[in-house]
Amino acid sequence: MMNWLRNSTTAAGLLTVLRLYVGWKFISAGWGKLSGDKPFDASGFIKGAIGKAGGEKPVVQQWYGDFLQGFTLTNVDAFNFLIPWGEFLVGLGLITGTLTTFAAFMGIFMNFNFLFAGAISHNPNMIIVQFFLLAAGMNAGRFGGDYWVIPWVRTYTRKFSRNGRSSVQSRTT
Repeated sequence: MMNWLRNSTTAAGLLTVLRLYVGWKFISAGWGKLSGDKPFDASGFIKGAIGKAGGEKPVVQQWYGDFLQGFTLTNVDAFNFLIPWGEFLVGLGLITGTLTTFAAFMGIFMNFNFLFAGAISHNPNMIIVQFFLLAAGMNAGRFGGDYWVIPWVRTYTRKFSRNGRSSVQSRTT
């Protein structure tokens, strides 16, 4: 199964459809927050999630409520920037098929945080699809920008690592 997912052209075609769907969900959510009439403000959502961490049957686990209270709410301005731009860029990466595995990983990270905060919605479905994209690796972006970008990145990182190794060796000898 993994070999098929990572190497099959048929799998790449199916993954492209899934990638476009998830990418559209992310880019439209991000664009809606970026281009709305009012600036995006996550403080209401965060406060609501913190409120769901208490009571007899909490929806949000206490540790995550503490994280939201102690870190997220105090840095809400940073999150007001990160959430819409993160959603938009994940969507852009998935739609264009550029840095697909990184975009899928970041999407999973965001979806899990929304789940931890008590927002069920379509997050579990998106996580499942994104796990397939992540597991497929390069094949998920075969029909996209990864076809050109990943070989360039590999060449550049090899060149960089060779230069780094040779300069370290020359300093020690």
